[in-house]
Formats: sequence, structure tokens, C-alpha cells
Amino acid sequence: MRPTPLATATALLLGGGATACGAQEPPNPWVVSSDPALAELASGLLPDLAARSGLELREPVRLERRSRDELTRYLLSKLDEELPADEARTMVEAYALLGLVPADLDLRSVLLGLYTEQVAGYYEPDSTALFVMDDQSGDELQGLLVHELVHALQDQSADLDALTDRDLGNDRSVAAQTAIEGHATLVMLEYMTEQMMGAPIDIAEIPDFAAQMRPALELLRGQFPALSGAPRIIQESLLFPYLEGTAYVQSLWTEGERVAPFGARLPFSTEQVLERRGAEEPVELELSATGGRIVRQDVLGRLEVGVLLQEHGADPAAADGWDGDRYALVELPGGARGLAWYALWEDEASRGRFVTAMQGALRDLGPSASLETSSLAGRPATLLRVGGVEGVSARVGAAEGR
Repeated sequence: MRPTPLATATALLLGGGATACGAQEPPNPWVVSSDPALAELASGLLPDLAARSGLELREPVRLERRSRDELTRYLLSKLDEELPADEARTMVEAYALLGLVPADLDLRSVLLGLYTEQVAGYYEPDSTALFVMDDQSGDELQGLLVHELVHALQDQSADLDALTDRDLGNDRSVAAQTAIEGHATLVMLEYMTEQMMGAPIDIAEIPDFAAQMRPALELLRGQFPALSGAPRIIQESLLFPYLEGTAYVQSLWTEGERVAPFGARLPFSTEQVLERRGAEEPVELELSATGGRIVRQDVLGRLEVGVLLQEHGADPAAADGWDGDRYALVELPGGARGLAWYALWEDEASRGRFVTAMQGALRDLGPSASLETSSLAGRPATLLRVGGVEGVSARVGAAEGR
């Protein structure tokens, strides 16, 4: 479950700690702002950030302050645009049938609470502008600007909205979002570490730097009430871009020159993010139903299959060997809804580990839940059915719609 439809609204996960940098005179022509202090601070940061991120500064960055009320209005407008109420309800229905969220979850309210609690600033591709909250202190502002200015630079080289388009499917858009956030976070961490140490560093040369940051990021679960109170699937999907995206981009930098994670370097799945460079592109599935009407379909992906197992008391590593999946929320005759979920596996051994691990989940999902093994285009497959769904078939090929 992609926890936010706001692809570039960024929580400031690691705040403050560095002293404000000196301003350049005259102000850099690449910063446009009605706030002289913001313009001055960003002017001192941008040239260095462009070099660190492996991106080119091509046009001016617009930078303004916003109030919390303005943030709330922005978030509501983006929710209406990208996650309308009807779509939010069908998403909750599908994930509730998998035992991942309560059936009565108000997803839009949860997301609004998460982001009003955490967001300190955001980059908006529609207006190519960067906004920071007017309640951010000087100590917090620099780290926030470093992170968000990288997003502004990214959007000058790649279409961030297109890369994270929900029509690409849940897993592919989450993978792209992970690269985007991991890139900005890694640059921020390198910059702030240098400020604290008082000496230049190359973060690509620090073994497992991203792993060293995990404890700090994991502590966030308890520091934010809205985050700690959210279902596990939302928590994991929200933290994944920062935890795993940072490691993914560092692996790119370690392997060669400092580059942005776009083009051929953009991950196509959360499996590729987790396995770094070794994963193959997952197989796409197309579903059809003869016993009802499909009202929603999408991909879970390697990340969420692992969370599914974890939620039902199994080892998330039993999702290793995932090779593609797709679920369908089906409205049955009479109005009841059920779910059919097909998954492909790299080999019979990985399928077997998954089937064994899922036995506890079947008990949790009720007497109508069943898990079958099959084959699709010669590939090991599984079919999970919940809610009495029959007549849903799958074939290998490009899927359309959600």
C-alpha cells in the first residue's frame, strides 16, 4: 500500500544539527524567493548540492514559506486529485481482505494525519516550487533545505510526477519514489555529516553508511504518534524509501561515479531496491474475472509481500524469490466482495517456502481463504483467494488499469 499519493511531499526525517552556512554575495541568480533569508540560505547551498547529487542546475528554483493551514489545504487538494474517496475505499477493502488494515480504516484521514504531523517542507512539481513551513527554526531549516533542494534539482533532470505515476502500479511507483527519496536523503546525510565533522567526506567510501543510519530512522516510529498508530503496512511503506533508498543510491555511488538514480539506474521494483543490482524485472500479469466484476487491481510487490508475511507472524524473508504478482478485488453476485491474488516465483523452492510461511495467514484470513499452487507460462505460481472468489484467471502480459 503506497502510504501517500504525494510523491514529492517529504517528511523531514532527520532534523537539524548543523549550523547555518554562510551566504554568497551577491545572491545566487538561481534562487527566486520573496523571503530574503531563505534566498540567501538556499543560494549558499545550491551549487554544492548540484555537485554532490550528480545533477545539473538548469533553471531557477522558486522558494517560499507556507503556513500549516496552507499545507493542510495543499494535502487535501492532492488527496482529492490522486486518491479520491472511492479509490481509497477500494484500496482499504483489498488490504483488509489480506489482513493488513482494519476494514473500517479511514485511509485519507490517516494519510492527512501522517503528513500534517511530519512534513516540514515539500517540493511541488506542478509549480516547480519548493515550500518550507513557517514554523521551522534555523537549526531545522538547513537540513530541510538540503533535502528539498535536491528534489528541485531532480525535477529539472527527470519528471518526478511521471516516474511515480500511480498508473505504473504500486510496486513500480514505490520503487521510483524510493530512488528519489534515497538520493535526496543520502546527499543530505553527507552534507550534514561534513558540517558536524568539519571536514570533507565521501559517503560512497563509508562501508554500509546507510545501515548505520537505520537505528535513527527506526526510532521515528515511536516519536510520531500518527506514524506509530498507523497499520504496519503504512509504516513500512513510509519508511522504506528512506531506509532502503539511501542504501540503494549509495550502492550506485560505490560501484562507480556519483550519479543520480534515473534512466537505466531507476529501480523497476522494490525487489531490485532490496537486492540492489541483481534483480530481474518482474513478470507482469493480466487478470480477468468470469464470476464477478473486478473493481480494483494492482501489484503488491516484494516489499508488501514481506509485510504481509510479517503481519501474520511469518518471516518476511519467505518473500525472497518473488517474481511478480497482481491482485483483483472482485464484486460478487449479490454485492459481496472478495479478493484473488496471483504471485509468480523464481523457482519451486521459493514458492514452497512462501506456501509454508503463509499457512498461519490462512488461519487469520478465515475459513473462506485458500492458497493453491499452479503454473503460469511455465513459471511456479500461487493463487490466494479470500471471500469466496471464483472465476478469476491470470495470464502473463501487460496489465491495464488498477
